[in-house]
Amino acid sequence: MDRSVSFDLRRDDDLPNDRSSDVGYTANDRRLAYSRSFHHSHGPRTPAAATKPFLDRTVSAIDMPPEIYSVDGDDVFFGGGKSATAIGRVSALRMVFVVFGVLRNGNRQMKRLFLLISLNVAYSTTELLIGLLTGRVGLVSDAFHLTFGCGLLTFSLFAMATSRKKPDHAYSYGYKRLEVLSAFTNALFLMFMSFSLAVEALHAFIQDESEHKHYLIVSAVTNLLVNLLGVWFFRNYARVNIVYRKAEDMNYHSVCLHVISDSIRSAGLILASWLLSLGVENAEVLCLGLVSVTVFMLVMPLFKATGGVLLQMAPPNIPSSALSKCLRQITSREDVVEVLQARFWEVVPGHTVGSLRIQVKSGIDERPLLQYVYDVYHDLGVQDLTLQTDYI
Repeated sequence: MDRSVSFDLRRDDDLPNDRSSDVGYTANDRRLAYSRSFHHSHGPRTPAAATKPFLDRTVSAIDMPPEIYSVDGDDVFFGGGKSATAIGRVSALRMVFVVFGVLRNGNRQMKRLFLLISLNVAYSTTELLIGLLTGRVGLVSDAFHLTFGCGLLTFSLFAMATSRKKPDHAYSYGYKRLEVLSAFTNALFLMFMSFSLAVEALHAFIQDESEHKHYLIVSAVTNLLVNLLGVWFFRNYARVNIVYRKAEDMNYHSVCLHVISDSIRSAGLILASWLLSLGVENAEVLCLGLVSVTVFMLVMPLFKATGGVLLQMAPPNIPSSALSKCLRQITSREDVVEVLQARFWEVVPGHTVGSLRIQVKSGIDERPLLQYVYDVYHDLGVQDLTLQTDYI
C-alpha cells in the first residue's frame, strides 16, 4: 500500500513549539496528520496493510474553525456580527493610517516617490484645468495620461508600504510579491503606452496633421523637468538589465523606467515641435515612432522578468542543468525508485521554493534520504523545499 509522508525541512530548533494552536487546531485534528507524521515517528517505518492512513483520502469535507479566516484578530469572513460595509470602512481607514505611518517611518525611496507623486498630481490637475478652460483637447488628454500614471505610481508606493508587513494566516508567504505585481503593472502600462505612441505616429502619417502639437511645447517641457527629478531620485536603477536580488528591486526599477519613459515621451514631443518649426516633414511621425521603439526596448526585460515570477517559471538564478544534476544524484540512490513532480519556482526574487515527490522502497528509513535531498537543494539555493515520499 502506498503511504505518503511529508518532511518539514526546517531544523528542529527552528520549529515553533505549538504552531497548531495559533490557528485553532487541536492535538487530535486530522488536518495536521501529514505535517506531524515525520516528527512524531521514531525509528524506521514499515507499511502494514491493515494500517489506516492518518488522513483518509476519501474525506471530502472538513469543518474549518472560524479562527482560520481571522487576520490579526479580525474576523474577516464572518464579521463578528458587523455588516460588510462597516468592516470595509474600518479596513480602508486602517489601511490609510498604516500607509501614512509607514511613509512617516519609511525609507528614503518611499519618501521620494511620495514627493514625485505629489508633484505629478499638482501638475496634472493644473494642466486639466487649463485644458478645460481653454478648450485644448490635447492638454486634457495629456492630463488624463498623467493621472493614470500617478495612479500606477501610487500603487507602487502602496506595494512598498504593504510589503513590509509580516506573514499572517491569510498570506503565509508574506506580502513581498505585491511589489512584483506592482512592477508588472507598471511594465504593462508602459507597453501599452509604447503601442499607443506607435498608433499615434501612424495616425499622424495618414492624416498629415503636423501642427496640432505646437501648443504642447510648454506642457512637455514642464513634464520633462518633473520626470527628470524622478529619474534623479531613482538613478541607481536607471538601467535596462538589472539583477533582481529582492522584490523591492523590481518595484524600484519599474518606477525608474516609468519616469524615464515619460521623460523620453516629453523629449520626443519637444523634438518634434522643434523640427516642425524648421519645416521638416513627417517630423512627428519620426519622433513618435522612435519613442515607441525605445520605450518598448526599455520595458521588455522587466515585463519578462516580472511575468516569469508571477507565472512561477523555473528560477533564473539556478541553471536548469544544475537542477537536472540534482535529480540524477537523488535517483541514483539505492533506496529511491523514482523522482516525480519536481517543481521549482520563485515566490519573489531571492526566495526560491520547490516540491518533490519521491517513490522509495518499502521498509526503509526515509530520514537519511530526506536529509540528503534537503542538503542537495539547499546548497543549490532553494530556501523552502516540500518533500513527499511514497512507499512502493
